[in-house]
Amino acid sequence: QFQLVESGGGLVQPGGSLRLSCTASDTSLDRYAIGWFRQAPEKERRAVLCISSTGGISNYDDSVNGRFTISRDNAKNTVYLQMNELKPDDTAIYYCAAKLFYCDGTPYQTDFGPWGQGAQVTVSS
Repeated sequence: QFQLVESGGGLVQPGGSLRLSCTASDTSLDRYAIGWFRQAPEKERRAVLCISSTGGISNYDDSVNGRFTISRDNAKNTVYLQMNELKPDDTAIYYCAAKLFYCDGTPYQTDFGPWGQGAQVTVSS
């Protein structure tokens, strides 16, 4: 079964850094775009960044510009979300999800699947 697993979440102080990983099992990610989404407490889940199967990047949240970087390592079947200069407003459950080939200008969440289980990121002093 095609599954995604996030790892790397945790508690970090404001200004700190964290790297999330999204690793696939049973299926190669080389044909898939991977999106990172987040859901803050009491808010809906929203798209953050997406990387296409060929490495193109789509940005969906201006608040992370210059701070978050999405990348992929197909040899490791893994997509990363490097998060720097973290702020309390970044606190959320972070999810990765797969979509064939390309990201969309509008990230319809129903087009993504499977989804990872989520990784909690808490930014607090």
